[in-house]
Amino acid sequence: MAGEDIIEMSLKELRKLKAVQDAIDGKITQKQAALVVGLSERQIRRLVCAVRVEGERGITHGLRGIPSNRRFKSKVKERVLRLYRSKYPDFGPTLACEKLLELDGIRLSAETLRTWLIEAGLWRRSRKGSTHRRWRVRKECFGEMTQMDGSHHDWLEGRCPKFVLMGYIDDATSNIFGRFYDYEGTIPAMDSFKRYTRKYGLPVSVYLDRHSTYKSTKKLTEWEELEGLEPMSQFERALSELGVRVIHAHSPQAKGRVERLFGTLQDRLVKEMRLRDIRTMEEANKFLEGYLPKLNKMLRVAPANETDAHMKLPKGLDLDGCLCIKTERTLRKDNTISLDGRLFQIEDKVSARKVRVEERTDGSMLIISNGAKLKYKEITEIPKKESAVAVEQEQVNRPETSGGKHPYQKWDRNATPDRRVVL
Repeated sequence: MAGEDIIEMSLKELRKLKAVQDAIDGKITQKQAALVVGLSERQIRRLVCAVRVEGERGITHGLRGIPSNRRFKSKVKERVLRLYRSKYPDFGPTLACEKLLELDGIRLSAETLRTWLIEAGLWRRSRKGSTHRRWRVRKECFGEMTQMDGSHHDWLEGRCPKFVLMGYIDDATSNIFGRFYDYEGTIPAMDSFKRYTRKYGLPVSVYLDRHSTYKSTKKLTEWEELEGLEPMSQFERALSELGVRVIHAHSPQAKGRVERLFGTLQDRLVKEMRLRDIRTMEEANKFLEGYLPKLNKMLRVAPANETDAHMKLPKGLDLDGCLCIKTERTLRKDNTISLDGRLFQIEDKVSARKVRVEERTDGSMLIISNGAKLKYKEITEIPKKESAVAVEQEQVNRPETSGGKHPYQKWDRNATPDRRVVL
């Protein structure tokens, strides 16, 4: 009828209404009605009473169309949207909720904020394409395998030159460790691994890509191929001395856990440092020391086995002596060695023809022979040989030549040659 209210019902509610109405009309029993709609007899009796008193409206929930008592006031919604536009314009709903609670004291769920942002046109749902890959089971113990890589990114969004995050993530627990460096190379890799081992211990294995820092690009000689030897990078050599197994990935997808970590940090960490106006790599590293433990509480998962597979550093282990660049050099007759275009004078007497040079992660350098450290100094100015000085003096004293030219040099190239033959 025109004066009656329109009641909206779902198909499920219409099926309930029909079963209840049939029970009221005596066509079926209440027990049969309960079996039809999948409810208990008690619920059917309640619905029968409600329909007899309220009519068809009795089948619907009594709070339909009534605003929730737990709804946020419009002022709170307006304030949240205003803060999002001014402070968190590119934050996702989950991270924005965390910051609204931490910095602004506003508690709400990520789904509520996501709904508000979509209604205001400030956020769009994104569908992620799924690629079928074979799933690999996590390792069982913490420290059984650690994935390691470097992430090149504009971490401070132009407030500082770009630098690299040397990141670590445990395969069993997703525990995170990292530190910023100027570049991804052997010294940063060794320094970061040294800091990791001092914090957690030596892992059983490290999972790496085939970057030249981690995988040697040296070509094998015929003898090495016959002997089955493989060239090792300085980082591989250092980890082998520490008894840590090195595993190289054949594709970025194979080390997906550390790649996904960088995706998370390039979103969350960048915005956290923006809120704190961090402008130098030193400030970023200091912030990272306090930020990663909080992030680990959120993202760390329980391992299948609670055993910690990390090995504590043995007493007396020279960790700096392992995690350094080691090269062998031959002593010249004047007791000097050459290294990377630089010349060093050995001040001690050495009987051996070869010495070992160790470049440490702190920037220092040691020259060692038969286990003993040698004193040395760098030669900054190389004296010229007498023959070179004599040649320079001869060039200075050479008399100036006359301005005249040889007859051949007076020939005008632009002149038309006379090709006539005189008989």
